[in-house]
Amino acid sequence: MAVGVVGLGNMGLGMAASLVRGGERVFGFDFDAGRCALAAEAGVSVSGDVGALIAACEVAVLSLPNGGAVGPVVDAFVAGAPADGVLVDTSTLDVAQARWFAERVSGSGRAMLDAPVSGGASGAAAGKLTMMVGGEAEALARVRPVLEKLAARIVHVGGPGAGQVAKLANNMLVAAHLVTAAEAVRMAVRAGVSAEAVLEVVNGASGRSAASEVNFPRWILSGSFDSGFATGLMRKDVGLAMDLARDSGADVPVCRRAALVWLEESVAIADAADFNRVPAAILDQA
Repeated sequence: MAVGVVGLGNMGLGMAASLVRGGERVFGFDFDAGRCALAAEAGVSVSGDVGALIAACEVAVLSLPNGGAVGPVVDAFVAGAPADGVLVDTSTLDVAQARWFAERVSGSGRAMLDAPVSGGASGAAAGKLTMMVGGEAEALARVRPVLEKLAARIVHVGGPGAGQVAKLANNMLVAAHLVTAAEAVRMAVRAGVSAEAVLEVVNGASGRSAASEVNFPRWILSGSFDSGFATGLMRKDVGLAMDLARDSGADVPVCRRAALVWLEESVAIADAADFNRVPAAILDQA
């Protein structure tokens, strides 16, 4: 099966390479020549035109930063994809926007899945992502053999947009856990216990989370800050989560307070910086 990957950033390139290893014929597109060169080294056939890529592939996988980037690819898919083509969007978008894109694609007789992922650049490179899928079950069944080369866990959450709802809930928790873990560790350090020692306790007890088990030892305390996920992307996701809470009438006061740390209080951290810089800045206040 021919699979196109549009967007060869940290996530897209890892997914494209996983598909190549899985035996798929993979075509890739990105505006960045450097990313295209890396994809070619990984065995991806690089296309200079997104429309040509869409027309040549039964499955198109998108890994793009926002809805503004996704929209033109949806237009190209509606205009020129194979009649039985499936568009799989792993980007994180506004829920209403994702549903609108799916409606447009469905109106053309084709199928679209919103399929955002969790697991970071390392998970993409290893083919071990968690994928949360919104869309029709029949379309998911058709492309599942492809998606299983990207994800160790695929959860069909519901209809169009449901994958985005789940992803925003997940990332809001990640953002909140990073803030609360940083504050708890800062408290312990001020009380005379090292960050390493208190994390050893937390990670063997009921307070553990991915923030304490992975982010702090791997990227924060080590000082590496190379997770491959930018602060600006987390700010975008947190903002979308707050929009979803407002639009759905859900009162989320604790999450809102954590969101303010990302959206207002951490303005000194550049959008391009690794997102672990934000909890690190909280910890540095010790």
